[in-house]
Amino acid sequence: MNDDKWIAILMQLRERREPCVLLTVLADKGSVPRNCGTKMIVGREQTFLTIGGGHLEYQSIAMARAMLEKQSTMLHTEHFNLGARLGQCCGGMTTVLFEPLIQAQPQITVFGAGHVGQALVALLSTLPCHITWVDERADLFSDAPQGVKTVHAEDPLDAVHAAPAQSYFIVMTHSHPRDLELTEAILKRGDYRYLGLIGSQTKRQRFEYRLAGKGITAEQLSTLRCPVGLPDVKGKLPAEIAVAITAEIIAVYQAAS
Repeated sequence: MNDDKWIAILMQLRERREPCVLLTVLADKGSVPRNCGTKMIVGREQTFLTIGGGHLEYQSIAMARAMLEKQSTMLHTEHFNLGARLGQCCGGMTTVLFEPLIQAQPQITVFGAGHVGQALVALLSTLPCHITWVDERADLFSDAPQGVKTVHAEDPLDAVHAAPAQSYFIVMTHSHPRDLELTEAILKRGDYRYLGLIGSQTKRQRFEYRLAGKGITAEQLSTLRCPVGLPDVKGKLPAEIAVAITAEIIAVYQAAS
Protein backbone atom coordinates (compact mmCIF):
# COMPACT_ATOMS: atom_id res chain seq x y z
CA MET A 1 0.00 0.00 0.00
CA ASN A 2 0.93 3.68 -0.08
CA ASP A 3 0.51 3.97 3.71
CA ASP A 4 -1.36 7.20 4.49
CA LYS A 5 0.55 9.54 2.17
CA TRP A 6 -2.51 9.81 -0.06
CA ILE A 7 -4.47 11.53 2.73
CA ALA A 8 -1.92 14.34 3.03
CA ILE A 9 -1.81 14.73 -0.75
CA LEU A 10 -5.60 14.99 -0.97
CA MET A 11 -5.60 17.63 1.76
CA GLN A 12 -3.04 19.70 -0.15
CA LEU A 13 -5.05 19.45 -3.37
CA ARG A 14 -8.23 20.36 -1.53
CA GLU A 15 -6.61 23.49 -0.09
CA ARG A 16 -5.62 24.51 -3.64
CA ARG A 17 -9.08 23.54 -4.94
CA GLU A 18 -7.53 21.29 -7.55
CA PRO A 19 -9.76 18.50 -8.89
CA CYS A 20 -8.37 15.00 -8.93
CA VAL A 21 -9.33 11.34 -9.19
CA LEU A 22 -8.47 8.89 -6.40
CA LEU A 23 -7.60 5.44 -7.75
CA THR A 24 -7.85 2.42 -5.46
CA VAL A 25 -7.04 -1.20 -6.24
CA LEU A 26 -10.24 -2.90 -5.09
CA ALA A 27 -9.45 -6.51 -5.92
CA ASP A 28 -6.56 -8.56 -7.19
CA LYS A 29 -6.24 -12.12 -8.44
CA GLY A 30 -3.09 -13.95 -9.35
CA SER A 31 0.13 -12.08 -10.02
CA VAL A 32 -0.41 -8.29 -9.88
CA PRO A 33 1.96 -5.29 -9.51
CA ARG A 34 0.18 -3.87 -6.45
CA ASN A 35 -2.12 -5.44 -3.88
CA CYS A 36 -5.66 -4.57 -2.88
CA GLY A 37 -5.92 -1.17 -1.17
CA THR A 38 -3.08 0.48 -3.08
CA LYS A 39 -3.93 4.07 -4.02
CA MET A 40 -2.89 6.63 -6.60
CA ILE A 41 -4.00 10.21 -7.23
CA VAL A 42 -4.35 11.71 -10.70
CA GLY A 43 -4.65 15.46 -11.26
CA ARG A 44 -4.93 17.42 -14.48
CA GLU A 45 -1.15 17.79 -14.78
CA GLN A 46 0.40 15.73 -11.98
CA THR A 47 0.15 12.21 -10.62
CA PHE A 48 0.96 11.04 -7.10
CA LEU A 49 1.89 7.55 -5.86
CA THR A 50 1.50 4.48 -8.08
CA ILE A 51 -0.67 1.43 -8.69
CA GLY A 52 2.14 -0.44 -10.38
CA GLY A 53 3.29 1.39 -13.47
CA GLY A 54 3.24 0.01 -16.99
CA HIS A 55 0.24 0.01 -19.30
CA LEU A 56 -2.14 -0.55 -16.38
CA GLU A 57 -1.14 2.75 -14.88
CA TYR A 58 -0.91 4.50 -18.27
CA GLN A 59 -4.47 3.54 -19.17
CA SER A 60 -5.74 4.35 -15.68
CA ILE A 61 -4.24 7.85 -15.84
CA ALA A 62 -5.82 8.43 -19.27
CA MET A 63 -9.22 7.31 -17.96
CA ALA A 64 -8.92 9.49 -14.86
CA ARG A 65 -8.03 12.58 -16.89
CA ALA A 66 -10.93 11.94 -19.25
CA MET A 67 -13.19 11.98 -16.16
CA LEU A 68 -11.64 15.28 -15.07
CA GLU A 69 -12.13 16.75 -18.54
CA LYS A 70 -15.82 15.79 -18.48
CA GLN A 71 -16.11 16.89 -14.83
CA SER A 72 -17.61 13.50 -14.06
CA THR A 73 -18.68 12.97 -10.46
CA MET A 74 -19.74 9.30 -10.74
CA LEU A 75 -17.70 6.48 -9.23
CA HIS A 76 -16.39 4.01 -11.77
CA THR A 77 -14.75 0.59 -11.53
CA GLU A 78 -12.63 -0.92 -14.27
CA HIS A 79 -11.40 -4.52 -14.54
CA PHE A 80 -7.98 -5.13 -16.07
CA ASN A 81 -6.57 -8.43 -17.33
CA LEU A 82 -2.83 -8.06 -16.88
CA GLY A 83 -1.84 -10.08 -19.90
CA ALA A 84 -0.24 -9.50 -23.29
CA ARG A 85 -3.17 -7.47 -24.60
CA LEU A 86 -2.54 -4.82 -21.94
CA GLY A 87 1.21 -5.11 -22.37
CA GLN A 88 1.66 -6.53 -18.86
CA CYS A 89 3.50 -9.74 -18.08
CA CYS A 90 1.93 -10.35 -14.65
CA GLY A 91 -0.93 -12.47 -15.95
CA GLY A 92 -3.27 -11.68 -13.07
CA MET A 93 -6.40 -9.58 -12.81
CA THR A 94 -7.05 -6.37 -10.94
CA THR A 95 -10.02 -4.07 -10.37
CA VAL A 96 -9.50 -0.34 -9.94
CA LEU A 97 -11.98 2.11 -8.41
CA PHE A 98 -11.99 5.63 -9.90
CA GLU A 99 -13.31 8.20 -7.43
CA PRO A 100 -13.54 11.78 -8.80
CA LEU A 101 -12.94 14.48 -6.23
CA ILE A 102 -14.06 17.54 -8.15
CA GLN A 103 -13.36 20.87 -6.56
CA ALA A 104 -12.80 22.77 -9.77
CA GLN A 105 -11.28 26.20 -9.74
CA PRO A 106 -13.27 28.96 -11.44
CA GLN A 107 -12.28 29.65 -15.03
CA ILE A 108 -12.19 33.44 -15.39
CA THR A 109 -11.71 35.34 -18.65
CA VAL A 110 -10.96 39.05 -18.34
CA PHE A 111 -11.28 41.19 -21.48
CA GLY A 112 -9.26 44.39 -21.20
CA ALA A 113 -5.82 45.23 -19.84
CA GLY A 114 -6.34 48.88 -18.93
CA HIS A 115 -5.91 50.31 -15.44
CA VAL A 116 -8.94 48.51 -13.99
CA GLY A 117 -8.05 45.29 -15.79
CA GLN A 118 -4.52 45.45 -14.38
CA ALA A 119 -5.84 45.94 -10.83
CA LEU A 120 -8.47 43.22 -11.22
CA VAL A 121 -6.12 40.55 -12.58
CA ALA A 122 -3.54 41.33 -9.89
CA LEU A 123 -6.20 40.70 -7.24
CA LEU A 124 -7.78 37.64 -8.88
CA SER A 125 -4.36 36.04 -9.28
CA THR A 126 -4.12 35.71 -5.48
CA LEU A 127 -7.19 33.45 -5.47
CA PRO A 128 -7.48 29.75 -6.43
CA CYS A 129 -8.73 30.26 -9.99
CA HIS A 130 -7.58 29.99 -13.61
CA ILE A 131 -7.35 33.35 -15.37
CA THR A 132 -7.23 34.08 -19.08
CA TRP A 133 -6.46 37.74 -19.79
CA VAL A 134 -7.33 39.00 -23.25
CA ASP A 135 -6.40 42.23 -25.01
CA GLU A 136 -5.43 43.39 -28.48
CA ARG A 137 -2.49 45.37 -27.07
CA ALA A 138 0.32 42.94 -26.23
CA ASP A 139 2.50 45.57 -24.54
CA LEU A 140 0.03 45.85 -21.64
CA PHE A 141 0.86 42.32 -20.45
CA SER A 142 4.41 43.15 -19.34
CA ASP A 143 3.49 42.86 -15.64
CA ALA A 144 1.11 39.90 -15.87
CA PRO A 145 1.08 37.94 -12.58
CA GLN A 146 2.57 34.47 -12.56
CA GLY A 147 0.14 31.78 -13.62
CA VAL A 148 -2.11 34.11 -15.62
CA LYS A 149 -2.60 33.10 -19.27
CA THR A 150 -2.33 36.17 -21.49
CA VAL A 151 -3.89 36.20 -24.95
CA HIS A 152 -2.88 38.84 -27.48
CA ALA A 153 -5.90 38.51 -29.75
CA GLU A 154 -6.64 40.31 -32.97
CA ASP A 155 -10.18 39.05 -32.52
CA PRO A 156 -11.08 38.69 -28.81
CA LEU A 157 -14.25 36.82 -29.81
CA ASP A 158 -12.05 33.75 -30.29
CA ALA A 159 -11.47 33.74 -26.53
CA VAL A 160 -15.23 33.73 -25.92
CA HIS A 161 -15.63 30.58 -27.99
CA ALA A 162 -12.55 28.92 -26.45
CA ALA A 163 -13.64 29.35 -22.82
CA PRO A 164 -15.09 26.26 -21.12
CA ALA A 165 -18.68 26.02 -19.97
CA GLN A 166 -19.55 27.65 -16.64
CA SER A 167 -16.81 30.26 -17.11
CA TYR A 168 -16.75 33.68 -15.48
CA PHE A 169 -16.47 36.58 -17.94
CA ILE A 170 -15.57 40.20 -17.19
CA VAL A 171 -15.77 42.66 -20.08
CA MET A 172 -13.85 45.92 -19.66
CA THR A 173 -12.08 46.77 -22.90
CA HIS A 174 -11.03 50.21 -24.11
CA SER A 175 -13.79 50.22 -26.73
CA HIS A 176 -17.57 50.42 -26.23
CA PRO A 177 -18.25 48.74 -29.60
CA ARG A 178 -15.90 45.92 -28.59
CA ASP A 179 -17.65 45.62 -25.20
CA LEU A 180 -20.99 45.33 -26.99
CA GLU A 181 -19.67 42.71 -29.41
CA LEU A 182 -18.20 40.59 -26.62
CA THR A 183 -21.26 40.91 -24.40
CA GLU A 184 -23.53 39.80 -27.24
CA ALA A 185 -21.37 36.75 -27.98
CA ILE A 186 -21.23 35.69 -24.32
CA LEU A 187 -24.98 36.16 -23.82
CA LYS A 188 -25.66 34.04 -26.89
CA ARG A 189 -23.43 31.26 -25.48
CA GLY A 190 -25.69 31.10 -22.46
CA ASP A 191 -23.58 28.55 -20.54
CA TYR A 192 -21.59 30.99 -18.39
CA ARG A 193 -21.59 31.18 -14.63
CA TYR A 194 -21.02 34.93 -14.46
CA LEU A 195 -20.99 37.84 -16.90
CA GLY A 196 -19.91 41.28 -15.71
CA LEU A 197 -19.71 44.40 -17.84
CA ILE A 198 -17.98 47.53 -16.63
CA GLY A 199 -19.99 50.72 -16.98
CA SER A 200 -22.79 52.86 -15.60
CA GLN A 201 -26.52 52.25 -15.49
CA THR A 202 -26.78 54.50 -18.55
CA LYS A 203 -24.38 52.24 -20.44
CA ARG A 204 -26.44 49.24 -19.43
CA GLN A 205 -29.65 50.81 -20.76
CA ARG A 206 -27.95 51.69 -24.05
CA PHE A 207 -26.55 48.17 -24.39
CA GLU A 208 -29.88 46.55 -23.49
CA TYR A 209 -31.60 48.51 -26.26
CA ARG A 210 -29.02 47.46 -28.84
CA LEU A 211 -28.81 43.85 -27.67
CA ALA A 212 -32.59 43.48 -27.70
CA GLY A 213 -32.44 44.56 -31.34
CA LYS A 214 -30.01 41.69 -31.96
CA GLY A 215 -32.40 39.10 -30.56
CA ILE A 216 -31.21 38.95 -26.95
CA THR A 217 -34.18 38.27 -24.67
CA ALA A 218 -35.08 40.08 -21.45
CA GLU A 219 -34.35 36.85 -19.56
CA GLN A 220 -30.84 36.71 -20.99
CA LEU A 221 -30.24 40.39 -20.21
CA SER A 222 -31.26 39.80 -16.59
CA THR A 223 -28.11 37.68 -16.14
CA LEU A 224 -25.84 40.57 -17.16
CA ARG A 225 -24.17 42.29 -14.20
CA CYS A 226 -23.78 45.93 -15.13
CA PRO A 227 -22.75 48.01 -13.28
CA VAL A 228 -20.42 45.22 -12.29
CA GLY A 229 -19.30 44.48 -8.73
CA LEU A 230 -20.93 44.42 -5.31
CA PRO A 231 -22.82 47.71 -4.94
CA ASP A 232 -21.82 48.05 -1.28
CA VAL A 233 -18.16 48.34 -2.30
CA LYS A 234 -18.05 51.87 -3.63
CA GLY A 235 -15.33 53.95 -5.25
CA LYS A 236 -14.01 54.81 -8.70
CA LEU A 237 -10.33 54.03 -8.24
CA PRO A 238 -9.12 50.97 -10.21
CA ALA A 239 -8.28 49.15 -6.98
CA GLU A 240 -11.73 49.89 -5.52
CA ILE A 241 -13.50 48.66 -8.64
CA ALA A 242 -11.30 45.56 -8.67
CA VAL A 243 -12.22 44.77 -5.06
CA ALA A 244 -15.95 45.16 -5.83
CA ILE A 245 -15.77 42.82 -8.84
CA THR A 246 -13.63 40.25 -7.03
CA ALA A 247 -16.00 40.24 -4.06
CA GLU A 248 -18.96 39.63 -6.38
CA ILE A 249 -17.17 36.76 -8.13
CA ILE A 250 -16.31 35.16 -4.78
CA ALA A 251 -19.94 35.46 -3.68
CA VAL A 252 -21.17 33.81 -6.89
CA TYR A 253 -18.60 31.05 -6.66
CA GLN A 254 -19.36 30.29 -3.01
CA ALA A 255 -23.10 30.22 -3.69
CA ALA A 256 -22.55 27.78 -6.56
CA SER A 257 -20.37 25.56 -4.39
